[in-house]
Amino acid sequence: MPKTALLLGATGLVGIELLSQLLESEHYDKVVALVRRPIERKHPKLQVAIVDFDHPDPALLQGNDLFCALGTTLRKAGSKDAQYRIDCTYPAEFGRIAKDQGVKQYLLVSSLGADASSSNFYLRTKGDLEQRIAALDFENFVSARPSFLLGKRSEFRLGEKIGIILSQLLRPLIPKRFRGVQASRVAAALVNRANCGWQGVHFLSNEDL
Repeated sequence: MPKTALLLGATGLVGIELLSQLLESEHYDKVVALVRRPIERKHPKLQVAIVDFDHPDPALLQGNDLFCALGTTLRKAGSKDAQYRIDCTYPAEFGRIAKDQGVKQYLLVSSLGADASSSNFYLRTKGDLEQRIAALDFENFVSARPSFLLGKRSEFRLGEKIGIILSQLLRPLIPKRFRGVQASRVAAALVNRANCGWQGVHFLSNEDL
């Protein structure tokens, strides 16, 4: 039976891929993009919902599967507090509301090395989010943990660009778990795991993507 997918982070690198693949998937007859401002994408299955992220309307979070590719950089956020709010607080709060609205599955784009006890702020933030979502007890929670994301971004990130170039040049010497992975593959892995009958809590490593 076709389902409704909810999507956070529809304008980012993986989010754009998720939006396209969800709209093309036979498993979904409705895709709700939860965004701050209108997006240009048009599709018969697409509903664009403008959301106040600080005060989300629970009525907009009704569906079957919640996909989250929401995230930012410290430079763009402006402070660690602001980045934590975008990378952890919002995705966790949307998850809580969605669970209360009957959503069954949460599919998350996290990061290689995510760990709530890490000394690295970014990895600790991602680990905190994974723990908070797991505690909500969805029927199925899948967290993808990719290394460098490959693909065409709408914004230029110098540090990430340098890292991607180096990783491509040194690819034969880099263990598979640390190699860059195409955003389209991350999206495909999550869409697949949302429709294969999984239950419980699962983490997808770079090798799984």
